[in-house]
Amino acid sequence: MGFFTDTSVCIGCKACEVACKEWNQIPDDGFVFNATSYDNTGALGASTWRHVAFIETFTGDGEGGWLMASDVCKHCTHAACLDVCPTGALFRTEFDTVVVQADICNGCGYCVPACPYGVIDRRERDGRAWKCTMCYDRLRGGLEPACAKACPTDSIQFGPLDELRERAERRVETLHAAGREDARLYGADPGDGVGGDGAFFLLMDEPEVYGLPPDPVVTTRDLPSMWRWAAGAAAAMLATAALSFTRRGGR
Repeated sequence: MGFFTDTSVCIGCKACEVACKEWNQIPDDGFVFNATSYDNTGALGASTWRHVAFIETFTGDGEGGWLMASDVCKHCTHAACLDVCPTGALFRTEFDTVVVQADICNGCGYCVPACPYGVIDRRERDGRAWKCTMCYDRLRGGLEPACAKACPTDSIQFGPLDELRERAERRVETLHAAGREDARLYGADPGDGVGGDGAFFLLMDEPEVYGLPPDPVVTTRDLPSMWRWAAGAAAAMLATAALSFTRRGGR
């Protein structure tokens, strides 16, 4: 199961942010405007699991407009946060989503730099890691996530990933036929650097415009080879030490 977020119909109402906070009882972000945007939350974080970005594309001659996009944890197929968690606080659910168990998290923070999207974060009040759970409790009760339920334009759609990907491809074709050539899918390809995202997007510009990495790669992809090299180096050191002791003993 997953999310398809169609930014072409997002109106920036932030109903998804409010629904997410209300259902998951997430603390507020301080209600501080940073003077760079009309957006008062700024970015995803430990206390913002859905974030609606307000992106201005106006040029000096008045051309351009607004891009609205509701961002969320991508629930990667190959999730680096899972690879580095030492306590098992992060786990993959029966819906193929990735969830943090706050009561098991020890606040080590290894998952924070491991995320290629910069999604997961630690909360200052307790040091533990938090992020979107795709409303795991609601899914187990047969309900859709709160953000998708609250979205008035169906910008956030929830369902089986295969069906969502087919729907998204048709939507891109429709936009292209209407002259919106910039429309593209992001995170929908199972062959990308994270094996495809459980939460993917239809964007109306380059990923960088939305603050998204253009070619995300699971940060732990080289761990097996690194461990092999480390093991080889350790074995060589032990062999050298053993040989040294042997020679000394022979003298």
